[in-house]
Amino acid sequence: MKDLLATVKSNKRIAENIHMITLTLPEDCGLIHGGQFVNLSTGNGANLLRRPLGVCISEGRDISVCYQIKGGGTKYLSTVEEGRKLQVLLPLGNWFDLDDFKDVVVIGGGVGIFPLIATIREHCNNKNFYSYIGFRNAGAVCLEEELKKSKKLTIVTDDGSYGKKDNAVSAYLKDAAGIKADAIIACGPPVMLRVLKQKLKENGILTPCFVSLEERMGCGMGACLVCVCKTADGGNARVCRDGPVFNIDDIEL
Repeated sequence: MKDLLATVKSNKRIAENIHMITLTLPEDCGLIHGGQFVNLSTGNGANLLRRPLGVCISEGRDISVCYQIKGGGTKYLSTVEEGRKLQVLLPLGNWFDLDDFKDVVVIGGGVGIFPLIATIREHCNNKNFYSYIGFRNAGAVCLEEELKKSKKLTIVTDDGSYGKKDNAVSAYLKDAAGIKADAIIACGPPVMLRVLKQKLKENGILTPCFVSLEERMGCGMGACLVCVCKTADGGNARVCRDGPVFNIDDIEL
């Protein structure tokens, strides 16, 4: 883990209210795995808390993360121009460890797709991905070319304006019987993950499932306890330090 002053290489809109920022690091941080994240400053002194953002693309000393404009901090971040310097703490958290798996189902929703893209990029040469990705509407669809690195890709939208009208979990369940998956990985809004856990149980699907949680964070290192989640055994876990990737059976959703 390093706290570095990175240079903005590009910062562009890729979908409705979604931007991708690419940073050039001053030194090599080694391999950054799909599922790991960074804590990035906005560059604005009025928004001191850094933003935890899942790594989407990592190539050499360049890393790309995507963010949704939701408040003043991310709105300011969207105005940061090429050449600016931003402080970034990385790499943080664990990752989707797929060493023991060959055929992997990917279920993603909204901004949850970005750590999944990093995972597909990392392993697409030696694993088969069957991806089910849900977006709000056609305007929210992004990075489809990256998702096409999957062996099979199904994109659905809430309103049917792109692909079929469906959600990612439902789209997967319609195909589940025909896929011999070794593992399932997922990231998306909490309601999506809750439904996924419920439907896996209801349908008797025992395939190991790993989910990346999206939580508000302060420090990103486990000290502030802002991102605590409940575990299935009645305890607590820090999403930033113990996650963000968990076995779906180990946590409450």
